[in-house]
Amino acid sequence: MSRKPLAVALVHHPVIDRAGDRVTTAVTNLDLHDIARASRTFGVDRFYVVTPVAEQQALVEKILGHWREGFGAGYNPHRGDALGLVRQVNSLDEALADWSAAAGETARPVLTGAGRKDGIPSAECRGLMARHPLLLVFGTGWGLAPELFDRGWTVLEPIRGAGEYNHLSVRSAVAIILDRLLGT
Repeated sequence: MSRKPLAVALVHHPVIDRAGDRVTTAVTNLDLHDIARASRTFGVDRFYVVTPVAEQQALVEKILGHWREGFGAGYNPHRGDALGLVRQVNSLDEALADWSAAAGETARPVLTGAGRKDGIPSAECRGLMARHPLLLVFGTGWGLAPELFDRGWTVLEPIRGAGEYNHLSVRSAVAIILDRLLGT
């Protein structure tokens, strides 16, 4: 099945913490590397890192610089290739606007959340991918803030495991969802 362009966004703000408070989380090196690698593996066109914090943005640039132009570029060119998908933005709205411009038409956000009781199945999302450029939105911390779900955007059904326990790392969740949507 052919598809329209697809991007992933990893949101560090606004998200919630374990108490349900609205917070900004820290960028992690592992998230950047692993999500970029999964995105590259499955043919995602762009990976947005969403944080308004200047110090966190500087950390992202330092990591990217090391693997794109620094020692890491020669040491492991595959890593630099994957990290070439990364774009840093201040907000999810900025990511959506940038992705819509890059895709050449209005992109549709698709939100994710382990605690959701709603959401469309992966098969329906694959149908959306055939008709619209999508921005798959993942939250850090304990998930995306409620105000993002209040925007009326499409939600993807959560990943369900074998039992009640459902607390995957965001890196694992991205890989599983990309496999469900784009794997053979």
